[in-house]
Amino acid sequence: MPTTAAPGPTLVQELLPGAAATSEAFTDAEGPPEKHLYPEELEIVEDAVPSRRREFATGRVCARRALRGLGVPPAPLLRNRRGAPQWPEGVTGSMTHCAGYRAAAVARRGDVLGLGIDAEPNEALPEGVLEAIALPREQEWVAALSRKEPGVHWGRLLFSAKESVFKVWYPLTRRELGFEEALIEADPDKGTFTARVLVPAPTVGGRPLDHFSGRWLCREGLLLTAVTLLPAPVGESAPTPPSGPQNRRSSGPSEQSAQMTS
Repeated sequence: MPTTAAPGPTLVQELLPGAAATSEAFTDAEGPPEKHLYPEELEIVEDAVPSRRREFATGRVCARRALRGLGVPPAPLLRNRRGAPQWPEGVTGSMTHCAGYRAAAVARRGDVLGLGIDAEPNEALPEGVLEAIALPREQEWVAALSRKEPGVHWGRLLFSAKESVFKVWYPLTRRELGFEEALIEADPDKGTFTARVLVPAPTVGGRPLDHFSGRWLCREGLLLTAVTLLPAPVGESAPTPPSGPQNRRSSGPSEQSAQMTS
């Protein structure tokens, strides 16, 4: 386990319900990546540059530590065709990484139907990225909040929120979701945000996936966002992800970010 993992409650845990187990690290796990990976996992990054291999290994260490919090034994965590981790049966989860931070969050599907977490440096987006990912309404509130509270890079927060939404949406629907297909509204005082999906949303387990609620925080030079989808009320059936891919677009957030390919 990485000696740099923060003891006690994690930053991302503050954004999630108590049913979720989390782990985080601020530097990579000590020793070579091979020390922390199963052979099947090592094959995934065998051609990657050393920094990516270390990042990948630390993410897996965090994920196994989080799973241990649920009582789930360690096992290889491979990837689906979209690059997202394949979690053990009965578990949902999410992983994220950025410069100086790696984290994982997991929960049992009986408690949480979907989790999406994302971490970004609290820095301005590269030039031109905001216009590529933000709807006109989003650009308006990003500009307004940037003037009001310049300590938070709101464009980067918007990007992170869309990543978290995508990480919940895709595993349940097997459909892509472009940046322009979800409208985010952030509350600077409550540390929350909402997402309204602007394309026809499938109904999964009796509930349409057209709205999501999330939380965010800005701390230690990081922006973190999280979306939690709780089970439907008693009496409604639990969602079952579609058995096969139903691709719509190739413009999902993770096409312009490394966050899904953890």
